[in-house]
Amino acid sequence: MSEYAHPEVLVSTHWVKENLGKPGIKLVEIDVDTKAYEAGHIPGAVGFNWQTQLQDQVTRDIISKDAFEKLVGAAGISPTDTVIVYGDNNNWFAAYGFWLFKIYGHKDVRLMNGGRIKWLNESDKQLTTDPPQVTPTTYKVTQTNLDLRAYVPQVFEASKGGKWNLVDVRSPDEFTGKVIAPPGMSETAQRGGHIPGATSIPWSTAVAPDGTFKRPEDLRTIYINQKGVDPNKDTIAYCRIGERSSHTWFVLKYLLGFNNVKNYDGSWTEYGNLVAAPIEKG
Repeated sequence: MSEYAHPEVLVSTHWVKENLGKPGIKLVEIDVDTKAYEAGHIPGAVGFNWQTQLQDQVTRDIISKDAFEKLVGAAGISPTDTVIVYGDNNNWFAAYGFWLFKIYGHKDVRLMNGGRIKWLNESDKQLTTDPPQVTPTTYKVTQTNLDLRAYVPQVFEASKGGKWNLVDVRSPDEFTGKVIAPPGMSETAQRGGHIPGATSIPWSTAVAPDGTFKRPEDLRTIYINQKGVDPNKDTIAYCRIGERSSHTWFVLKYLLGFNNVKNYDGSWTEYGNLVAAPIEKG
């Protein structure tokens, strides 16, 4: 992992096992809901529900700074702690949580390479249903980094080309408009297709068979050599609801070291419903 642009934000399952229970290291499992967490989690980990805890329940938005402070403080996390996030679906929602921690300026947050599935597949790794022993803290956000987030005006600008890379990380069938949502998921947009000018690079192309990220040279081959993503341009990644695109955002920003990468968390559920917004199919 040392060959990645920012290897310090990625830890192995072995590293996590060796550091369980150490002061200043906090584990957070982040899933779309907490069913998997409740069935068994890494000892000492707290569980965050993506739907109800990381999303504002009134406005379609990320949770506010105050809500983030309350959530993280109640989990016993302080601004000086090293936070390790992991989750299901190859770390989709964990990567979203990493992005949210970075938006609210947490200095040391890391992703467990391979996520929950890799931990489950290793015979020497244990799960527990015991609730973690948490001592609540007062967490204060001292800076916000909203430049990590893309909004519609920037997406319109990126769709014109020029100085932007626009990366669609959904499946090929979503990109072409054959389907609006992956199988089993609700169709939350009026139209199918993709944002004009976007390049289709499914999030899964960055993942090895064991769920970990591919080697840096393989990632460079995929994104730069094969797909033509220019590391000298600003980049916006999007998907359907912003979780798969946070995974690719992590790859581009931290593993490949692209300068200015934004996650468009409005993604297709926003863009595919915008009146008069141009789309492409095929």
